[in-house]
Parts: sequence; C-alpha cells; structure tokens
Amino acid sequence: MIRKYLYGNPIETSAITEEMELSKDPIPYFNELTLNSGETVFTYQMTESDIVYGLGEANRGLNKRGYIYESFCTDDPNHTEEKRSLYGAHNFVVISGMISVGIFIDCAAKVTFDIGYTEQDTLKITPSVPDFKVYVIDGKDAYDIVKQFRKIIGRSYIAPRWAFGFQQSRWSYMNEDEIREVVRKYRENGIPLDAIYLDIDYMEGYKDFTVSDERFPNFKDFVAEMRSQGVRLVPIIDAGVKIEDGYDVYEEGVQNNYFCKREDGSDFVAGVWPGRTHFPDFLNEDARKWFGSKYKVLLDDGIEGFWNDMNEPAMFYTDEGLNEVKDYIKNVDLSNPDSETIFKVKDKLSGLANRMEDYCGFYHNVDGQMIRHDKVHNLFGYNMTRSAGEAFDELEPNKRILMFSRSSYIGMHRYGGIWTGDNQSWWSHLLLNIKMMSSLNMCGFLYSGADLGGFGSNCTRDLMLRWLAFGIFTPLMRNHSALGTRRQECYNFGDTEDFKNILSIRYSLIPYLYSEYMKACLNDDMMIKPLSFEYPADDFARGVEDQLMIGESIMIAPVYEQNANGRYVYLPEDMLLVTFKSSSQRKYQILKKGPHFITVALNEVPVFIRKNKLLPLCRTTICTDNMDTSRFEIIAYTNDNIDYTMYEDDGISKDYDNPNNYCQFSIKKIDDQLGAVSSKTIVKLSLFN
Repeated sequence: MIRKYLYGNPIETSAITEEMELSKDPIPYFNELTLNSGETVFTYQMTESDIVYGLGEANRGLNKRGYIYESFCTDDPNHTEEKRSLYGAHNFVVISGMISVGIFIDCAAKVTFDIGYTEQDTLKITPSVPDFKVYVIDGKDAYDIVKQFRKIIGRSYIAPRWAFGFQQSRWSYMNEDEIREVVRKYRENGIPLDAIYLDIDYMEGYKDFTVSDERFPNFKDFVAEMRSQGVRLVPIIDAGVKIEDGYDVYEEGVQNNYFCKREDGSDFVAGVWPGRTHFPDFLNEDARKWFGSKYKVLLDDGIEGFWNDMNEPAMFYTDEGLNEVKDYIKNVDLSNPDSETIFKVKDKLSGLANRMEDYCGFYHNVDGQMIRHDKVHNLFGYNMTRSAGEAFDELEPNKRILMFSRSSYIGMHRYGGIWTGDNQSWWSHLLLNIKMMSSLNMCGFLYSGADLGGFGSNCTRDLMLRWLAFGIFTPLMRNHSALGTRRQECYNFGDTEDFKNILSIRYSLIPYLYSEYMKACLNDDMMIKPLSFEYPADDFARGVEDQLMIGESIMIAPVYEQNANGRYVYLPEDMLLVTFKSSSQRKYQILKKGPHFITVALNEVPVFIRKNKLLPLCRTTICTDNMDTSRFEIIAYTNDNIDYTMYEDDGISKDYDNPNNYCQFSIKKIDDQLGAVSSKTIVKLSLFN
C-alpha cells in the first residue's frame, strides 16, 4: 500500500509516473514536527533489529544506520567516510525490522537523513524547504517495498547489449593515433574490448558538440574505422557551455534565453573546463529540447553512446567568488605571513569551487516562474540526461543509445544509467562499489558501475585484478583513470594472461547478465540484490553486505582486501561453488549452508550457483559483435526438473515486450536421467547434485 502526502507547493520533479490521490489519513509510522524555522521533520523510532536500506548512491554501508546523509548532488572526488553527499540524490529509504516501511521524500532541494547519528535509535528526515511530497509504502518485507516503489517511478533505462562489453577510458586519449594504439594492444593481447571513451580533450577548446580538427581531423571516418574493429567511441558531454562569439551553441542559447539567469536577468556565469561558461536551463522545457537536439551532430558521425558529466552542476569559480578572494587578499599582509594567514588564504582559494552562495545566485525558468537554483538543485543533472534521452527518442526512434550520467535524481533512471563518479584506486572504494550496487538498484538505476581500478591515485596490479573480478558482474564495466595517474589499461601491468582470462569470463556471462538485466528492467525489479532480499527469514543473511545476488541463479562474494588469498563466505543455502580461472578453466565444489573460508587466487573468480538453478554460458569472444548466442554450455546444481527463462533480443532495437524475445532452458528427468532441453544448441551440460 502506498500513501501520498503534499506539503506546500512543490515543483513537479516527474520522479513518480503513476497518478495517485492524496491520502486523507495521518502520515503513518513517522512523527511529524514543525520547527520554529518552518522546517518539517519526520522522525521514526528504530528498534534494535531495524536495518535501513536505500539512498542509492550514498557513502558507507548497505545498512545506512549510524550516520548522517545529505541528499544534495555534490562534485567531490574525495569519497572518504565523513562525506555526507556524493553525486546523486536518491531520497528513498526502507526500514526493515519488526515492521517494513518505505518512505520517499520527493524534494528537489537538500534533504537530510539523520539515521541514528544524533540519537542512536532515531531516524530523522529534514527537507530544507517547505515544498515537497511524501510517499509512505507498506509491505510484507523490504524487497516487496522496493518492488512497489519501482512500479510507481517507471521503467528503468535500457542500454544496448554492446554496452555490456568491456570499456576502456582515460582522461584523456588525446588523438586518433593514441586510441588506435590502445585498441591495437588490446587486440594483440587477446583481451576483449567493446568501447573507448573520449574525455574532454577530444573537443575543440572544451566546447560541447565540437571535435578538435587537430586531434581528430577525420572524425566520422575514424568512428567508422573503430566500429569496423568492433569498438564504439563514447564521447563526454559537459554541462557548461563556453562563452565564445561564433560558437553556435553559445550564440543560440543567448539569443533564445536558454541559459540560467542571475537575479537581474543576465546570464549566469561560472568557470568550468572551457573557462567562463553559461549553464543551459534544463528545467526549462524549450531549453531542454534545444540542448538535446545538439547530440545529433555526433550521432550523425556514427556515435552510439555518451556520458554526461560535471552536471551537479560543478563550478570551479564564479566572478563573484573571485572578486571576494581578490578583495580579501588585498587586505592581507603577505610580506611575511604566519601559518594562520597562509591557511586562511588557502581556504579562500579552495573554497571557490561549488559555493552554496553561488548555487543561491542563479535561477531557472520553470513554466514561466523564476526559481532559485538551490531550491531545485537535485534536478539539474537529471534533466540534462532527460534532455538527451528525449532527443534520442526523436533522433533515433528505433535504436538504443548508451547514456549515463554523473549527477542524478530518482526519475533520471528512466533516461540513463549512472557511474559512481571520481573514486580512487583504494581497496576501500572497491568495497564501497560492492555495497553501493544493490542500493542503486533499489532506486531504479540498473545500468550502473564504478570506475574499475579507481579514477584517482595509482592502481596496483592486484587491485586491478580484484576490481575486474567484481566488475565482470556489473552492467557498466568501464576502466577509467585520471590525468597524471598510472596508466591502468589491462596490458600495462606486465603479463596480460590473467586480465585476458578474467575478461573472458565476463563475455561468457553476458547472455545471462543481459537477460537478468532486461527481465529486471521490464518487470520493475532488481538485477543486483542483497542476500536479505532473497532470504528474508535468515538472520545471518541480513547482516551480510559484501556478497550479492546477481539475477536469479548466482551469488557472488568478491575479494576486496590487499594480499588476501581468499575470504569468509556465508551461504544461506547449499550452493555449488564454481571457481573460474578463465571462461573454460574452472573448479567445482558443493558447499553446505553456513560459513566457509574459500581460497581465491588473484587470477580466479568465485561464483556460487543456487540449488535448483542453472547458469548458461556462451563461448567467449573479443567483442559483443562476434558473440554466438546459438550455442551454450549449461552448469546446473540440481537433481530435479528445473527451468530458466532467458531474455534475448537483437540488443539494439526497442521491441522490448515481444514474447519471441524469450527462450527456455530446461533440465528434465527422463528415465531417471537428467538432460538439458532448449531451442539453443547445448554443447556441454555439467550437472551437480
């Protein structure tokens, strides 16, 4: 059951797609208090057994108890434990204990979730503005609540199947020859690859929808050249539009009032990569359509995917901030400064970026009403990606285009996926990636993943291998690293055989992973779940945060500690452990329910197959274009009849609901002998019972 409540006069976020009547009942479970400041606070008294799930892209663990989170899209690459905000704002939490209840605060401004931080047993939710909607969801358990929520927020974005291939990125591959060299080395070493990313340096002067003639003199031909080798190019699009006479995007935006405004009506200015820029007013429907139409120039060049960045929006400085710093330094004696003076000057300079004063200094035109940005901050990146998604439906109505974003709000999940932003090459960030995936699924973001190996800092060989061993199970599988860091392409760590083998496992798993992703999208479900969602009555499973259910058949338990030769695993039922060394090299062991220590070498990937489930594997390949999905190997843990429904379409068109997209794999007992039956050719059947 879902109840809807209205407070004040909120802006329409379009997060919810179902029409619902306002509830006449008092808000259940939560106490409501209005402060002298006018803020409304919702509190819930947690019991000792309560787990709090949700918040999508948020710091710390799967269970959010014990800390305070601020839902305010934030450009901050230092994802350390004390940080309260990351790039996304996903205001949905589920309380699971003696009762199960979910709450979604549909608020475009900052919302604070104090989950036992100030008072150990009290959940306190505080929207920063008086205008918002609240949805309270009753359910039999946490998983039921998530599925109800997913029904009212709309179908998740569906990526093309090629986007499940391995993808390589760096800030930046500087020209055609550098990209050719990356592709050549991947192909020479037999390491699968489906996409190369173009970071900001592919542009002319960091201007959106331009390509540098010097670096890429024959861009359309180069896109076709890469495509002939099974590699797509995926360019970045940033939120800021460079202020430059003669630049068509800038001139059209000014002429048509498509940019965000200062209070006096002039176009707001902020410094980003190109220098001084304007921000398109993505909350203005006309501006949104205009900006989305600009993707056509790259689509016409053969581009099939994009990533939207810097759309919190990120600001390096504003003129107002720079003037304040200049005025401050004028009055500071720097002839022989003491340490306090130096630290104050340093803080002034570092404080130029993403200032709240600047977020309060510009406005959006929402249906003719000028609304200050901080009141709708969390909708900016969402609507940038919405502008692209809606444009793709018009420009490429029968073709899926890859799209994912850094900043997001619930509702954006219908237009694109997300990556988790500028993480670091830290073991702790591998663990954070593991814990974040099911929380993102709860909020509708199924096509998601982290920068494998870490964006900042210098990755080590062992960290890269362990991160890839987890990343082969996430829909978005992209290796990305920052300018000035160690090169972390898979061929840059000495012997490449281990990297080749781990990625070969990914490609043999793609039909299963894609099938589970598609079924989750089409049924408003989750592809990646915590153990507690599948085993709600198992108290031990409720406490496990570093193991995940991937679709209906398998559980994974990644190794995420340096120098570890294995890890402890809790099995909520008897399972078949398959230890992959490559797509064809593997060991099998049946393990009973309960705790186990498993050894996992640096070049191995453990996969647990559930009882009475099967796992289909195809032959590995160098890219998804060459994938043969007519022939399969089946691994099953059963002594009975079982079925698996696999979803398979052409991976590019939008005929999602065609019943012909489903095929059946069955294990059937005939004369006391088990055998496999399918419309596909089964080249090998491995049965365990």
